[in-house]
Amino acid sequence: MRSKRHDPKSGCPVEATVSVIGGLWKPLILFHLMGGTLRFMEITRRIPKATQRMLTLQLRELEDDGVVVRRVYPQVPPKVEYELTPFGRSLAPVLLTLREWGMTYLRSQGVEPDAMPTCAASELLASRAKAPAAAD
Repeated sequence: MRSKRHDPKSGCPVEATVSVIGGLWKPLILFHLMGGTLRFMEITRRIPKATQRMLTLQLRELEDDGVVVRRVYPQVPPKVEYELTPFGRSLAPVLLTLREWGMTYLRSQGVEPDAMPTCAASELLASRAKAPAAAD
């Protein structure tokens, strides 16, 4: 799957980054996973505009890229959890920078970011993401 999305011969680091985290839903998936392990339906509820099929495809790509780990528990009903890998957690500064830029942009457009219902947990997630870095 990787060969269709990224040409490793180009050597462009920006292209490589966009190849891994680019897309409509990947940054949101990654941002929500910064808060910890989530089951598939929890991700679906946090990103209500994304279809389950699209989330599944995006999660598979993130898994293929080594950014997300998928754990399947052998039980009925099936239980599947997603979590950032240590490599995936290294994206936290990038995602937090995107969040800060987005807040600045929304304010420039006269929209208060905290008023956005899908961003209600934004501050909590950002503080959790910064906590491990501070402990290092």
